[in-house]
Amino acid sequence: MDTNPIVVESLGKRFRKYHDDRPTTIMEAALAGWRRMKPTNQFWALQDINFCVAKGQMLGILGHNGAGKSTLLQLIGGVGRPDTGRVKTQGRIGALLDLGAGFHVDLTGRENIFVAAISSGLTRQEVRRRMQGIIEFAELEAFIDSPLRTYSTGMQMRLGFSVAVHTAPDILLIDEHLSVGDQAFQAKCIERISQLKSRGCAIVLISQSAEQVKSLCDQALWLEQGRIVAHGDPPTIASRYATNMDAKSLPKPHPTYSREVEILSAYCLDENLQEKKEFRSGDALVIAIDYFTHRPISNCIFVVSISNTGGEIYFNTHTDTEELLIPLEFGQGEIRLWLERLDLSGGEYFINVGIFSETWDKTYDYKWHQYPLKLQWTPGEDSIITPPKRWEITNSKEHLKSTLISQASS
Repeated sequence: MDTNPIVVESLGKRFRKYHDDRPTTIMEAALAGWRRMKPTNQFWALQDINFCVAKGQMLGILGHNGAGKSTLLQLIGGVGRPDTGRVKTQGRIGALLDLGAGFHVDLTGRENIFVAAISSGLTRQEVRRRMQGIIEFAELEAFIDSPLRTYSTGMQMRLGFSVAVHTAPDILLIDEHLSVGDQAFQAKCIERISQLKSRGCAIVLISQSAEQVKSLCDQALWLEQGRIVAHGDPPTIASRYATNMDAKSLPKPHPTYSREVEILSAYCLDENLQEKKEFRSGDALVIAIDYFTHRPISNCIFVVSISNTGGEIYFNTHTDTEELLIPLEFGQGEIRLWLERLDLSGGEYFINVGIFSETWDKTYDYKWHQYPLKLQWTPGEDSIITPPKRWEITNSKEHLKSTLISQASS
């Protein structure tokens, strides 16, 4: 049974595109002969998304506009249903998907607090007990009994944030709204979120700020065109994302990856260089990467990681750590990574591979969760690693000494 408050497995969400001049009423559709009513095509906003967030953990999701971040947060919050996979959540959800959403402009700030807080699962008594704290946190004491239509956008956002963080959520979803108010109020928001986190709240933060994710989060996930580019340590992911964003700001054509070098395939070999689909814990493993270079490249960096089906990375390395800069000639080639032992416990894993420029400012190609690796089950053990081990029982030093002497004599 999953104990994590948030579990996302093989999640996919598809949207349909319709004609720009699609009829908007039944009468228009009938007069047009029901033409232009069917979708012209469809696209995947999210594909094969896997991760989990434990109690007291904060996941930062990075990605440019249109990467699928908000769609992902909405599905976690129960807004819409996935087309593939599933989302499992446990506990009360506090969602900052759109600060101010659900407020009514003709109701006062106080009345809107009642409506929003009760909609979030609080009782009337709980709302009354927390009312003053919500008002004081939002810094709206002088305006709380005025209609919401008299509030500025910033005041409405502060009120929405205050309601969300005072509902004692088990899960908090934040969609790029930590820039509410001035710097002092922003600091207060971050402090409040840290308090919720310390009490065991699982938090998902969407951001385009690599520094924000690096400083606040326990894990980071980078989305591009609805797919996971990388998932793991926030400083590493945030630095790669920031470098990638800087490179994108240059005036040049921008596909997701430059594809000057393409990954054709990756596969696993044993120590005799025989391809295998399944290994045992502790076996030697050779990861072979076939690539094609469209033009000679002076130097590049190869990255290899191993992650589980939930996206948690257990092993990560790249040629830059060994100060190996790999020159590539035009055409097809292969590079191999030798691991003397793979001391992971049994289960389903994935090999992830990427190719970057020597300064990390360009991603040539990256493949995430496309190359499966299966390790045989380790009976009776529930651990992440299975290092070489042996047991030794001794009653005393003298006993050990006499045993060794008798063995030597025999």
